[in-house]
Amino acid sequence: MFIFGVGRRCPGISRHAPRAAGPSLRSRGAGGPGPLARSLGPLPCALRRRRCSPRSAWRWRLPQEPQLLPLFFASRFVGSCRDKKDCKVVFSQEELRKRLTPLQYHVTQEKGTESAFEGEYTHHKAQGIYKCVVCGTPLFKSETKFDSNSGWPSFYDVISPDAIAFNDDFSYGMHRIEISCSQCGAHLGHIFDDGPRPTGKRYCTNSASLSFKPADKNNAGEGSVNASPAPTGKAEL
Repeated sequence: MFIFGVGRRCPGISRHAPRAAGPSLRSRGAGGPGPLARSLGPLPCALRRRRCSPRSAWRWRLPQEPQLLPLFFASRFVGSCRDKKDCKVVFSQEELRKRLTPLQYHVTQEKGTESAFEGEYTHHKAQGIYKCVVCGTPLFKSETKFDSNSGWPSFYDVISPDAIAFNDDFSYGMHRIEISCSQCGAHLGHIFDDGPRPTGKRYCTNSASLSFKPADKNNAGEGSVNASPAPTGKAEL
C-alpha cells in the first residue's frame, strides 16, 4: 500500500515544488500573465495570493469581516430617562447637567453606582423624608432606614407603592431588579429579598440619587433609625 503526500510538499501550494505540465498563469519570459491568466481575467481581491516569507508557501488572502459591538454592551450607557417616553416629569439633559453634580448625573441618568461606604446618606440618622434628587418625589421615610452593612443606604419599605418603578437589569452577567423613580425615571439602585421584617425587602439606594428633607430643623442632625439588622454579605448595587 502506498500513502501519497507524506514527506513531500503539495505541488499546487509550495513554490519549491516542480511545475506541473500544462498552461501556466504566468509566462516565464517577460514576467507577464500567461494565456490562461489572460483568458480568466483579473482575480477577485479575496482570491489573490501573497507571500508571507521567503520560505513559506503561497497562502490565500481571506476577506476580513467588520467587528460589531454587541448591543448589550452599548445598552449599559443609555440613560435611564432620556429614552423613556412615559415619564411623567421630563427634564432636558442640559438642565440636569447644570443642576446636578457629576456624580448625581452619572448615577441617575447613566445608571452608575457610587463607591461603597462613601455616600452622604450611608450612615445618615436624621429623621425626615428621602426624596428623588432629580424631581423631588418622596421615596422613603427615615423610620424604614436600617443598617445593612452593604455600603449604601438601605430601606425596607417605600413611602408609597406608586413612588418606585421596577425593571429587569441583566448587566454584569446577572439578573437584578432595578428601582427607579416612577415620576422622572431616575436610577436609584436595586431591590433584594434579604431585608428585615415586616417586608423582607432591601431597597439598596445610591446616596447620589437622594435628597433629604428633615422633619424638624432643630434636630436635623439627631435622631435614630430603625436598628433592625440585616444579614451581612449583601450584594452590591
